[in-house]
Amino acid sequence: MAYRLLTGPDTREFCARISKALADGYVLHGSPAATFNGIDVIVAQAIILPHAVARADAAVASAVDSLEYEGEGHA
Repeated sequence: MAYRLLTGPDTREFCARISKALADGYVLHGSPAATFNGIDVIVAQAIILPHAVARADAAVASAVDSLEYEGEGHA
């Protein structure tokens, strides 16, 4: 998957999940989020695979380039 959102209690195990994802080639995407559910602090961190995102961006750019647009403004 090019994008994942890892969530869970703010524990050593959660940090280990993030560390494993980084070792697998994912990079952090955006800032982490945290909330309190009355018992535990729950955290979330988005991660992405840069090469997968780059491929998707290139495919979108190629599709946009192939569109025919007649008119004013931006395509």
